[in-house]
Amino acid sequence: MEVSYYITSAPPRRADVGRLLRGIRGRWGIENRVHWVRDMDWDEDRCQVREGGAPQAMATFRNLALSLLRRQGCLNIAAALRTNAGRPSRAVQLVLTGGVR
Repeated sequence: MEVSYYITSAPPRRADVGRLLRGIRGRWGIENRVHWVRDMDWDEDRCQVREGGAPQAMATFRNLALSLLRRQGCLNIAAALRTNAGRPSRAVQLVLTGGVR
């Protein structure tokens, strides 16, 4: 069993268990949908791009790609990346249409 402690600035009338739990789960939803994908599918933690504005640009490109794929309805980002890597014209079309089908 794992025990976690949280601190909130919410007043007691707004800090009921259900509301706090939704907030905590919402935070982990972001972690699982964005950060986990960036770490696992792009291995971002081991990226060696470290000079000037390049790290921020790479993070922006990854976020853009993730957003376009999600907008297109992709649930399995790793599979979508493999598909688009083998079909460059499809990847270009994805960028040009903004992920809208």
